[in-house]
Amino acid sequence: MEHIAHLQKDKKLAQIIAEPFAEVRVRKNIPLTLISSIMSQQLSTKVADIIYKRFLALYDSKEPTLQQVLDTPLETLRSIGLSNAKTNYVHNVARFCNEQKITDKKIKGMSNEEIIALLTQIKGVGQWTVEMLLMFTLGREDLLALDDLGIQQAMIKLYKLDKLDKKQLREKMIKISSKWSPYRTHACLYLWRWKDGK
Repeated sequence: MEHIAHLQKDKKLAQIIAEPFAEVRVRKNIPLTLISSIMSQQLSTKVADIIYKRFLALYDSKEPTLQQVLDTPLETLRSIGLSNAKTNYVHNVARFCNEQKITDKKIKGMSNEEIIALLTQIKGVGQWTVEMLLMFTLGREDLLALDDLGIQQAMIKLYKLDKLDKKQLREKMIKISSKWSPYRTHACLYLWRWKDGK
């Protein structure tokens, strides 16, 4: 696995690299994945899964079109356990993706920076949400989840960065991670797993 050999050049990171992960995979239906990630924010995986099943049940357990989501009243979305804010965000994503004709093909042809700039225009979609989409839906291998609390905590612990303020921490994280390129996503996976003690 060439990414392991490359990442092990960083002596501190090498200490936490265990067996390889499954390959970073590409998934289909980016607009729906974005809707699903909005619904799951600040929820445990278990609760998020239940809400997503209820969401699909509104459409006979099939993946809905963006128009079907837009045609679903906000009250109906609230009835599956979504907050007021989230029901609006779900509609925002569906409307934006519909109007901008966002397809998997269109998104796959764009750079990480272009995708972040495009999708963070949607109210309710922040940089972190798009970074997770890039990693876990688009399978982009060279992404540092700079805003992820888990990655920040893991790097603070591993590289002893606890004396830094927010701005310095970000700069240091970018500097350290530049050595991991073009496999920064893989490094994040190892950092998350190490932090969770798995």
